[in-house]
Amino acid sequence: MKKKKVVVALGHKALGATLPEQQSAVRYAARAIADLVEADCQVVISHSNAPQVGMIHTAMNEFGKQHPGYTFAPMSVCSAMSQGYIGYDLQNAIREELLNRGISCPVATILTQVVVNPYDDSFYKPVKVIGRVMTREEADAEEEKGNYVVKTEGGYRRIVSAPKPEDIVEIEAIRTLSDAGQVVIACGGGGIPVLRQGNRLKGASAVIEKDLASGRLAELLDADMLLLLTGEKKLYLNYGKENSQPLDTLSVEKARTYIAEGQFQEGSILPKVVAAVSFVSSKPGRVTVIADLDDAKTAMEEKAGTIIR
Repeated sequence: MKKKKVVVALGHKALGATLPEQQSAVRYAARAIADLVEADCQVVISHSNAPQVGMIHTAMNEFGKQHPGYTFAPMSVCSAMSQGYIGYDLQNAIREELLNRGISCPVATILTQVVVNPYDDSFYKPVKVIGRVMTREEADAEEEKGNYVVKTEGGYRRIVSAPKPEDIVEIEAIRTLSDAGQVVIACGGGGIPVLRQGNRLKGASAVIEKDLASGRLAELLDADMLLLLTGEKKLYLNYGKENSQPLDTLSVEKARTYIAEGQFQEGSILPKVVAAVSFVSSKPGRVTVIADLDDAKTAMEEKAGTIIR
């Protein structure tokens, strides 16, 4: 019998924000992934990286300030570093959990580059805040380099673009390992954003929404299900208000209507719903479930979360 191919997107809850939190959180997330493997699913995992990439970006820039002979690390390099160190903790936690259950299944992390369009509108309207709080003088220096900054509480912070993912450079490697029975971790943090320049791939000063990259990953792998695991049990209409209403199921048409009405918060829930609509509408029979990490297995069985089809 053909295995159910599931792309799982892990949110902040699965990783924590600091190194000690991450090492603890991934052990919990590993149990949810192992449940899916034990249920005979073919699993590919993506994950967030916002706190981690911000920490790395800050650390590398502080190092550059203290050592003028070193150049500052571009966002693409910081993204690659975050993929590596999150993948290291996550793959080892999953491997250990599987072995503890008597399951011998290789787990691999692939540093993943995601192609974006250099003419994407987001490059003209950066929105993603990264890095530490800066003084006005430091912010001026960033702007002189051609970077964008925004005033925040206590000072200024850098902001970068969030272009849409178009293609995944390492998709064949991901597919090959997954079809060979391995658990694959890919597109961490939305992937390393790159621009195609002939045969060259040039890192872009940007970040990619993890959920949009996960949806693209699921489409290219021809997955059966996109499982977006977050800190909420379901999607809600009128979220946070007295008349909030949980959504057990959601059609693509209804989802598009609610998006147009502004029902879903930008930067958190909205990218999940947009990714779900794109994935489900790209081929008949596909389903997306948005659910809490605690409900991963029952969500895969379509018994928890919000089911979008």
